[in-house]
Amino acid sequence: MAEAKDDRDAVLAALDRLTAWPEMARSPQLTRFLDYIVNRRLDGDTQSIKAYSIAVDVFGRPADFDPQSDPIVRVQARRLRALLDQYYRGPGADETLQIVLPIGRYVPDFIEVDPSTQPAPAPAAPRFFDLDANENPAPRGHVTVSWFVLLIIAIGAAALAYSLSTWGPRQEQQVTQNGVMQQPSLRVMEFQNLTDDPSITASVSGVAVELVDRLQPLSFLTVDYGSRGEANAEPVRADGYVLTGIIRRDPGAPSNLQYSVILTDLTTNSVVWNRSLVVSERQLSDPGRIDRISSDILDVLGNPRGPLHTRARLFLTQNPLSGGENLYLCRLLFTMYRESSTLGAAERARSCYAALPESDQKTGIALAAAASLLAEETDSGKPSATAQLDRYRTANEMLGEAVRILPTNSFVWEQRARLHEVLGEHGLAEAAYGTALQSNPSNLDALAAHARHMAFIGRLEQAIPLAQRALDAHTIIPDWYYGVPTLVAIREGDFAKAGRYAEVYARSDREMGPVLAILAAEGAGDQAGVMRQLPRVLEVPSFRSVGIVTQLRRRITDPALLDRIRTVLAEAGVPPLSLVTAY
Repeated sequence: MAEAKDDRDAVLAALDRLTAWPEMARSPQLTRFLDYIVNRRLDGDTQSIKAYSIAVDVFGRPADFDPQSDPIVRVQARRLRALLDQYYRGPGADETLQIVLPIGRYVPDFIEVDPSTQPAPAPAAPRFFDLDANENPAPRGHVTVSWFVLLIIAIGAAALAYSLSTWGPRQEQQVTQNGVMQQPSLRVMEFQNLTDDPSITASVSGVAVELVDRLQPLSFLTVDYGSRGEANAEPVRADGYVLTGIIRRDPGAPSNLQYSVILTDLTTNSVVWNRSLVVSERQLSDPGRIDRISSDILDVLGNPRGPLHTRARLFLTQNPLSGGENLYLCRLLFTMYRESSTLGAAERARSCYAALPESDQKTGIALAAAASLLAEETDSGKPSATAQLDRYRTANEMLGEAVRILPTNSFVWEQRARLHEVLGEHGLAEAAYGTALQSNPSNLDALAAHARHMAFIGRLEQAIPLAQRALDAHTIIPDWYYGVPTLVAIREGDFAKAGRYAEVYARSDREMGPVLAILAAEGAGDQAGVMRQLPRVLEVPSFRSVGIVTQLRRRITDPALLDRIRTVLAEAGVPPLSLVTAY
């Protein structure tokens, strides 16, 4: 792999093939972004490829645009890097000239590649849903003795010096001036290079920069970058967190590098999470390595169920909110609702958003969350189709406004995708899920929801790796994440496992959960299990209003799955008319 000369014809031909790729073509903003920076590079005008000019010329920002307060270019550059990486690992794998956008700058590189010399990625060991629904999964990132030895030796002195200079007086809890929990603050420190190779220092620093770049757009976290050379840096909030990292040679294979990071809670001065990643010699030459390293860390730190939010979640489980509502706590309550899908959790999140000042209620995140809560609301008595349609219509309008306010926000697009899915607009749902994951590949709820949707529309094989990654990244696994594992277990004939997963999934999905549980029980020859689940199916309000299969057809387009459901329910004694009409 070598830097290519600026052969205009070859580069423009590569650009044309890339922008014709459907995944790129459906994002006009990213296509314009890529075209802009490539042509400026070809014209020799690299000095003009800056955040300001890109924001004004490509994204239509006004002349007084401030790159420090508006992260549009950083966010879109990250999306573009992810798409480029996806293209060259998939449909563009045979390209001999690749357009690469390096981390930390906007001037593209044109790289000559010989596809025949590129080693094929090592196949991942199969481990589809190796978990037991009756047991809590082992916590990820737990601290071990060897970790303490390594980290005390490697960064103890630096951390101590840093703490003496910037850690303010301890506070006992994460509070605002009026005593209410606020969103956590995180400083990502420049990673330390403990190898004897100064040539990798830039890529070492690039990991921390990439982490900050991708965490800053999140609505539930305050993030900044800490360079060890900045003597006058602002102190970290005394109840905040610090992420520190080192890179060293892997003791077992010196040609490999080991990235090790720890998250320290400054309130207790304790390590609350760690991660160690090994990068092989082959992977070191991969231009996308920084993105993949940061993604593994971001799956945890960019997650509202992650260790940065443990204190706030505990606060919410132990205390009522009466006058202390804020956008951060409402966002966590919405996340907790997503975990259980209970009426109580929904009402608590709904009440939180309703109690916010009007200006906060009109923010993009609040509108998107409130829209989902409205769309997913169920009638307490006899279901009314008219009332439900009105809720969908209002939710759609709210989501349209949320997208207008935050056009590149992953959470907003995830909620829009969910509404499309409920309405049976599966093509629009797939596009919206794709946008959500382009905006934030570490939005695990969007990842898991996308996987579930693909499984229901007949793309189970494609859904498996997405669902597996979402499950692997969590210490708290929401019940609805078990939909894909249930379908996989049914397909593989492991009906005992399918039954366990379906029981968990049914707690969050009143429609599909009991139906999948019946499929599992029928496969296992457990007629008692079938009869136990059948009343739950027959009492679902949406089934009663239009018929069981009629309602499921809005969510499922996989004909084989629908036929199996129809056959099993008929054999269980459900009247044929109840499958297709109201009862």
